[in-house]
Amino acid sequence: MRRAGIRANAEASCGLAPTGSAILCGKPAMEVVRDVILRDGSTLRLRAPRAADRDALLAFFAGLSPESLHARFHGLPAVDAHLVEPFLAPDWEEHGDLIATLGADGGRVVAHAGWVRLRDVSRAEVAFAVDDAHQGRGVGTRLLEQLADTAASAGVEEFVAEVLPENRAMLGVFQAAGFEVMRTLAAGEVEVRFPIAATETYRAAVDLRDHEAVVASLRPFFSPSSVAVLGASPRPGSIGGTVVANIVAAGFEGAVFPVNRSGEPVAGLAGYRSLGEVEEAVDLVVVCLPAEHVLPGVEAALAHGVRALCVISAGFAEIGPEGREREERLLALVRTGGARLIGPNCLGIAVTGAHLNATFAPHPFPPGPIGFSSQSGALGLALLEEAAGRSLGFSAFVSIGNKADVSSNDLLEHWEDDADTGLVLLYLESFGNPRKFGRISRRVARRKPVLAVKSGTTGAGARAASSHTAALAGSEKAVDALFHQAGVIRAESLEELMDTATMLAGFPLPSGSRVALLTNAGGLGILCADACEGAGLELARLADETTTALAAGLPPAAGLGNPVDVLGSATAAAYAAALPPLVADPGVDAVIALFVPAAATRTEDVLAEVRAIDTRGKPVVPVVVAAERPPGTFPYPESAARALARAAERAAWLRRPAGSFPPRPDADAAASERVIASSLGEAGDGWLPPRETRTLLEAYGIPVVPERVVASPEEAVAAARGLGLPAVVKTAEAGAHKTEKAGIELDLRTDDAVRAAAERIGPPLLVQPLVSGGVELLAGVVQDPLFGPLVAFGPGGVLAELIGEAGFRIAPLTDADAEELVLGGKAGLLVRGYRGRPPADAQALVQLVHRLAALAEDNPEVVELDLNPVVGLPSGCLALDARVRLHRAAPRAERKTW
Repeated sequence: MRRAGIRANAEASCGLAPTGSAILCGKPAMEVVRDVILRDGSTLRLRAPRAADRDALLAFFAGLSPESLHARFHGLPAVDAHLVEPFLAPDWEEHGDLIATLGADGGRVVAHAGWVRLRDVSRAEVAFAVDDAHQGRGVGTRLLEQLADTAASAGVEEFVAEVLPENRAMLGVFQAAGFEVMRTLAAGEVEVRFPIAATETYRAAVDLRDHEAVVASLRPFFSPSSVAVLGASPRPGSIGGTVVANIVAAGFEGAVFPVNRSGEPVAGLAGYRSLGEVEEAVDLVVVCLPAEHVLPGVEAALAHGVRALCVISAGFAEIGPEGREREERLLALVRTGGARLIGPNCLGIAVTGAHLNATFAPHPFPPGPIGFSSQSGALGLALLEEAAGRSLGFSAFVSIGNKADVSSNDLLEHWEDDADTGLVLLYLESFGNPRKFGRISRRVARRKPVLAVKSGTTGAGARAASSHTAALAGSEKAVDALFHQAGVIRAESLEELMDTATMLAGFPLPSGSRVALLTNAGGLGILCADACEGAGLELARLADETTTALAAGLPPAAGLGNPVDVLGSATAAAYAAALPPLVADPGVDAVIALFVPAAATRTEDVLAEVRAIDTRGKPVVPVVVAAERPPGTFPYPESAARALARAAERAAWLRRPAGSFPPRPDADAAASERVIASSLGEAGDGWLPPRETRTLLEAYGIPVVPERVVASPEEAVAAARGLGLPAVVKTAEAGAHKTEKAGIELDLRTDDAVRAAAERIGPPLLVQPLVSGGVELLAGVVQDPLFGPLVAFGPGGVLAELIGEAGFRIAPLTDADAEELVLGGKAGLLVRGYRGRPPADAQALVQLVHRLAALAEDNPEVVELDLNPVVGLPSGCLALDARVRLHRAAPRAERKTW
């Protein structure tokens, strides 16, 4: 039944966050809480209204102008308890409601929106109202985004709204949101209808709006005109006092306000006893107070109109439940105050272009092109010291600490458009929203390198795996897949992080992986050759013209192969003679020039020759093995080879087509839902029996070999005759590893053979026709609690885990992701036709992995799905064995989701 009076008013512009960009705090449905960023960069908390909000909702509707009230209800209803009662305590099945709140206690309602399911249960009517003072900020668009998300989760497929023709603002919100909107004019009203599925067009529109909103919200951090430091003690060595001193020392040109209880001056600046004494506007507040005083300090900052807060103070989630509760209260305070927060428990923020060093780091930050985000303040300091020794400079350093609010996702959004940042460096200990990270990074990495080191890795999850796919997967595979798909360069160690940063900041990308080595020490050249091969680089075969030119310019005893050995007595002139032919060789993509200082040759002379040549856009990488390492050089051949290999991987990723998300494959969602609901029952966990497994796979168009489930040897014989001999007999026990349990016999050519196999294996039994030819492959999915569905593809059969060469990608897959998964690695060799065997149907296998991805995305209860083997045939493919494990779905761990 339609809720009476559902209509809409809206603002004239929009500022929407994507579906994945709201924070669902993991509470029961009746307590949904979502935080959004508006177009102007301010934040807003959206939550489900409760009975206690009755008076606040009444005040909100009573405060609307007559025009807004009329646009909302198509009339002027009495604003009383009867009006707001239907909006309270939504059940998120028949209706959903959100209110937008402001104020320290979140008690002031500035917007309301809701949907109610219609008789056609796939449709729902949607309506909005926004406080007049807050129209034009994007509130209505944000609400629409979140309502679509919640309604889609309840099975609603289409929204309907009835809008007055003169309400152009509301019509504009619907049109600009990214949905495919249809309008119909009837009886003086415009009926607006649109499907709420998150299409690629919709995601792109939403991501663009989100990018603009996040960048606006971070502007006060990166270009403040004034900074206040709460807890700025004049005591030497205090954190607050050090922060003020660092701000002054960095040459910050704006106003700086030290705040301490006694109002004493700090670092030569006048002090203030409270922020209330500061008469000027303050853009950024740095909080260095004891944990128990942080919330009152933040509340005072918000009352002063501050929109950017950096809480250096510790004593929050990192100390346990008490600190976690304090951090939640801090975040709620910041969000309802419309602000953003870096930290808590962090080192601070430094922006060299703004001459801002609001950290307690012991040394200044040299300017340069690197934007660096670190979850660990101490480790960030160590890396900064190492970077300084390599003459690497920074556009900004942000220590995000507990990342209660601002995360690496936000910083990537900012650095994407920042002209001062040419390279992004990330130290990550955890992900808040890895899918959002992947979408942003994939976009940013097309414009500038993103380099990351991820700590906290473990193989414990793999040891508990129960299927082939799960045994090959694990969170590390998910991280690798995420980084690969997004174009993020992953360093395996802090040393490799710094080496690769040096390479990417100082050298052009190679156009391929073919390397020439030049050395004055034969052993060093051999070590470098081994390191290159181990890193995935290829020693170039030098052209005859190159060898001839080398012979003309080098001593007769010089080695003219690759490595080129100019001998220990070589002077700088030898390097000057050898490098130009190597660089000019069309079969060489990069050169590593190795030098061990000798008594007769100065290192600086050799480096001068290396840097003076015309490199023709190719990287010429100097390695100096000496106690003192000159800037811009590498200390060992292994470090240079690894870093050059990472640069080659980036170049290859940039050459790879960006890809697009293909239309979702057709699926019988109702059939899959019935199978899952009936199979889970009250147990909530378990393996699907063969019949249900087949129904689930066929619902998504996954090709499965014909089969019959039987209960006796005679039924097995009859089934084999019906399906055709030769036959295969397997155990039909749900989830069984058939080979390990000796539960399968192949190539049964007679009734007696089928009967004997059935008697030995025992019921329940599965009978299939024997499929011969093709290549045996593995395909499957595993649900990662943080990353979502992880799609696997690799060599199959009984040796799948032993070979261990399955590739993984995180769903959803672009067409480029799916093709690379099928055609890459050892599986790709098999698919293309290995050692004279006919190639398999690659496009059929690509479609298979797309269908598996869709199945897993639509059904998070499918925690493991294993197709092994899948036979890749010259035409089509066929799953010969399938195992599916279900588990009752819990909310995915996506805490950080701007």
